[in-house]
Order: sequence, then C-alpha cells, then structure tokens
Amino acid sequence: MSTRLEALPYRHVLTLPAEPSAVRMARETAEQALVEWGIGLSHPTVDPALLILAELVTNSVRHAAVFSPQVTVIYAAGPDCLALAVHDRHPYQPSLYGSATGTGTGGLAIVMELTLTLGGTAVVRADADGGGKSIWITLPL
Repeated sequence: MSTRLEALPYRHVLTLPAEPSAVRMARETAEQALVEWGIGLSHPTVDPALLILAELVTNSVRHAAVFSPQVTVIYAAGPDCLALAVHDRHPYQPSLYGSATGTGTGGLAIVMELTLTLGGTAVVRADADGGGKSIWITLPL
C-alpha cells in the first residue's frame, strides 16, 4: 500500500490510562470516528480492524503498563485506506512478521493474520529516544 499516512484526510488521537477499560474506550472511539468519516460499520474491513485495535491495546495494557501509564491510539483514514496505531512507552519492540509465520502465538499472531489476510501492512516504529514504540497497521478499504 503506497498511501502516505500524513496525507490521510481524517485523523483522531486518543490518550487513555493503561488499564483494561482502555480497550473498550479505544474501540468505541474508533467506531464513532469511522461513522463520522463516512465509513460504515458494516464495511468488511471494520470488524477485523476493531479486533486488531483491541488486541494491540490489550497488549499495551498487559505488557507495558509498568513503563507506560498511558496508551495513545491514533486513527487515520482516507477514501481507500484505514490506519491505526497504538503507542506505549515500553521499549520492547515485538517482531510482527515472526508472529505471522507461525512462530508467534496469541494477540500479535491474530493481528498479523488479520492484517495480511486483508492485504494490509504492519510496522513497529521506535520512539526517537528508544523508550517506547508505536505499532502501525494500515488496511485497504
């Protein structure tokens, strides 16, 4: 997918406490944003995207809360693309594509299976100081 994330016309940023309720809030906010942006909740990409989002936020809450009291979720969309990112301040950067080849289990394996099945991409971007990361998922609409 060649869409530049900076060029996507719709964007929303949400920062939440790194606690279990963040998963529900991130999902509800995503649903509201998608509707506002004219992307119907019945679009075939939406349910998998919401599951991907829930898995990524859950991972941040479970594994990064000690280092990162907050989780930031970024939603972006354009006419042919939906992007989402989950950021925390834990320095560990998981291997996403290892998760897709059968060497991973659990949430990231689900994230990668759904992302690749939908023809999307995934990338881990480290913070400039190396003290955190964002996992970006881009899906075609």
